[in-house]
Amino acid sequence: MTVDLTTVTPEYAVLHDSRTKIVVKDLEPGQLQHHHGHRFETLPDLGDLRSRFATVNDVHFGEVRCGVTSNPDMGPIYTSDEENPHPEFMNRGAIEEIEGINPDAVLVKGDLTDNGSPAQYEKFLQFYAGAFAEKLYHQTGNHDAYYSEDIQPGKQICVELPGVTLVMIDTVRPGLTGGTCYDHDLQWLDELARETTQPVLVFGHHQVWDPATPYRSADYFGIQPDESEKLIELFSRRAALRAYLCGHTHRNRVRRFPVTGDVPWIEVACVKDFPGSWAEYRVCAQGILQIHHRISTPEALQWSEKTRDMYNGSYFDYAFGKLSDRCLVVTRF
Repeated sequence: MTVDLTTVTPEYAVLHDSRTKIVVKDLEPGQLQHHHGHRFETLPDLGDLRSRFATVNDVHFGEVRCGVTSNPDMGPIYTSDEENPHPEFMNRGAIEEIEGINPDAVLVKGDLTDNGSPAQYEKFLQFYAGAFAEKLYHQTGNHDAYYSEDIQPGKQICVELPGVTLVMIDTVRPGLTGGTCYDHDLQWLDELARETTQPVLVFGHHQVWDPATPYRSADYFGIQPDESEKLIELFSRRAALRAYLCGHTHRNRVRRFPVTGDVPWIEVACVKDFPGSWAEYRVCAQGILQIHHRISTPEALQWSEKTRDMYNGSYFDYAFGKLSDRCLVVTRF
């Protein structure tokens, strides 16, 4: 049985052997380690903790089946118990684990629902607002605006925490899968980044298009090429903008573009199926760490192990990503 290295922090690591969670404790920061067949380096010590927050995305309340695509040959498709559907027990597990770190804020980066119905949105609020109350901030995704009015159109969110400013923007084009950046949001970000005295992390639902792509997509799956270039150009001009973080792709991936240097453009995998992800962020005196967690309640591990072979077995490599896509230094101060 393969043992997956899931999480690395400055002081511990987490591995998973099928449905068993293995925690290796009392590690030294920034040191090479060898455990359970894996060689890795712990994250560095970036000084005293100033604040801590968590994110989730693609929680999909109301979803019935996993693995559905337009291609009938891209199975398998999995269906959970309608009395205890997978979005509910996966999110229940994520909430339980997030509560354990006592975060200063919790951000949900879109696809709150499967099809944007009021009942699904109320279920989302029941779970997340019920757990985190005034600490909860959320933005919508394409699934929340396919069939009805966007749940919260055009909402700009700014959260000030010790050591960092968190900003959420709306990237949804109602009725469409691909996203955008709106000019009024870009102007707002520009003004905020010019005036702020602390680093800014920007959160949206959709990923940006890579300017190095040799062709220009007419309907990109993420933020459209023209709007992506506007956002990337803004980051290149404003040093306060330190990272863009999103969901939508259901994968763990980090990209960097020449024009924005060390700025990471981060995608985090979904809650609802493999690997069943949430992300912890530690804002320290000398920088910010991202720590990826795999939801490890028994129900969650059983479901995420089952769904790792979706899309003709390609889903594991696509969704899990490299360790450097999951656990990393977001920025240094």
